Amino acid sequence: MDKKITSVYEDYKNGHLSRRDFISKLSMVAGSTAAAMALLPVLEDNSLKAAPSGQDYPGLKTEFIQYPGATGQIKAYLAYPAEGKKFPAVLVIHEIFGLNEHILDVTRRFAREGFLAMAPDALSPDGGTPQNDPEKAVSMMRGLDQEKTIKNFVAAVEFLKTNPLSTGKVGCTGFCWGGGMTNQVAVNCPDLDAAVPYYGMQPSAEDVEKIKAPIMAHYGATDSRIDAGIPAFEAALKKYHKEYKIYIYEGAGHAFNNDTNKDRYNEKAAKLAWKRTIDFFKEKLE
Repeated sequence: MDKKITSVYEDYKNGHLSRRDFISKLSMVAGSTAAAMALLPVLEDNSLKAAPSGQDYPGLKTEFIQYPGATGQIKAYLAYPAEGKKFPAVLVIHEIFGLNEHILDVTRRFAREGFLAMAPDALSPDGGTPQNDPEKAVSMMRGLDQEKTIKNFVAAVEFLKTNPLSTGKVGCTGFCWGGGMTNQVAVNCPDLDAAVPYYGMQPSAEDVEKIKAPIMAHYGATDSRIDAGIPAFEAALKKYHKEYKIYIYEGAGHAFNNDTNKDRYNEKAAKLAWKRTIDFFKEKLE
C-alpha cells in the first residue's frame, strides 16, 4: 500500500488526527473521496487484525479478549491507560453495524479519559461482526435473540466489576441500537452504576421501575422516531423517582455522535454530549 496512505492512517490510529480530519486527508492522498471510502474498509480491517498487540496507541493498552456470556465466550475490545493499576470501567455498546473501527475508536477515547473501556461484539455468537460488509452486519444484528443479547451485556458488567484492572464501578453507554441496549442493561442489571444512552430506544414504562443506575440520555432534536418515546420515558423516570438527565440537541439528528458519517455527524452536539458524558461518568464512578 502507498506509504502516504499508510502514514495518514498511522497518524489517525495514533491519535494525532480526528476521524473527520483523517478522512479529509485520506481523500486528498487517495485522489478523491470515493477512492478514500474504498480504501477505508481495507485499512480498518487491517487495524482490527493488528489491534491485539496492546501497544498500538500511545499511552494506552489495547487488546481483544473474551469473557463468559450467556451464550458462551463473547469477543470484546479492551482499552485502558498504560499507567495506573485500577480504573473505573465503561461498557461501550456499538451501533447496529456491529463492532467496527468507529466503536474501537470511541472505546479508546474513553480509555484516554482514564477509564477501563470495553466494547463487546454482540455478534460473537454468530462468529463476530463481518468486516467490509455493513449490510450483512445489519442483517445479522436484526436476527439476534434480544433476551440472550441483553444477558450477554449484563455479563459484561459483571466481568468488568470483578476485573483486576477495575475499581469495581461500572458505567454503560451505547449509540443507536447500542443506546437502546444500554437502557436494557440498566433495566436488567441492578449492579450498574451509571448509564448514558445515546439516541436509543427507551424501555417500557413499567420496566423503568427496575432501573437503579442514574441515567443521562442524549437525543437529537430532529430524530423524530426515537424522540417520540421521550415523554413516556421521562414520565416513568419521574414517577419512580429515578435520578436522570435528558439532553436534546437542537439541529442534531440520529447518530449525531458518529464522526464517520458526514451526513449525520454534528460536531457541536457531539462535543457537548461527550463532555457531559465524561463528567457524568467521572462523578458517578469515582
